Amino acid sequence: MDRIEWHDLPAPARAAVERHTGPVEQAETAPHGVMSRLACTIHTRAGRAFVKGTAHDDPQAWVYRHEFQVTQGAPLAPRGLWEVDGGGWLLYGYEYVDGRHPSLAPGSEDIGPLLRTLTIMSEAPWPEGLRKKPLHSRWADFLPEDVPPGLQGRALAHTDMSPHNMLVTLSSELRLLDWALACPAPSWADTALTVPRLISAGHTPEQAETIARQVPAYRTADPATVTTFARTVYAAWEDWERKRPMPHRAALTTAARTWAAHREEVRQTGTHALSP
Repeated sequence: MDRIEWHDLPAPARAAVERHTGPVEQAETAPHGVMSRLACTIHTRAGRAFVKGTAHDDPQAWVYRHEFQVTQGAPLAPRGLWEVDGGGWLLYGYEYVDGRHPSLAPGSEDIGPLLRTLTIMSEAPWPEGLRKKPLHSRWADFLPEDVPPGLQGRALAHTDMSPHNMLVTLSSELRLLDWALACPAPSWADTALTVPRLISAGHTPEQAETIARQVPAYRTADPATVTTFARTVYAAWEDWERKRPMPHRAALTTAARTWAAHREEVRQTGTHALSP
């Protein structure tokens, strides 16, 4: 999606934000992400805030509202500060999180904070007041008709575990950004979705799953259900890469294929104890 700069917003939209923040002295467009029409850090006398939003008539405008509502109760999410409707734009302000994107490579010191975050996330229930299609429905085209009960969980899942959606703070806390794709899912879903990210970062499938098993929800998940999940991730990502190619998708699809093949090999040969 083409980004718009802060200073290109209509003056009434900027004024609506400044009623909450005070005058904006400087603004920097976010370098990562592909979903938000506007995504920038603003600097004011009171400090920094992160602003994202889109035109009022954007068919995807509801996604921004959904994300703002989810973050009100999501653990480790930036705190939602305000929402405005002005100048034909819907804009949302969030707490500015000062940190760096983690490395998921073997030996990285960021693996510990990642595991703590995944464990906390696995314990968060979906806020039932919010309506959102669950993960197994989002992936209905890639799942068997008889969806395993273990894939029909109601935990709060972020579902987009890119390192660009993570920040490690000075206190070594790993925070999660960009909650637009959050939905109800199994409690171990975010951990499972991190496995191909670890593989893509240089881990073998065995190493990635050894890390993932440190999260109790993943360790105790039904192995056959996790294997179905792995096959589904690969099928969905391969389909998206083919239909909507982006530079980062080929490597992720390869990692997902590697993980799914590993799960299938373990299932067929029993080369080691079949666990998630």
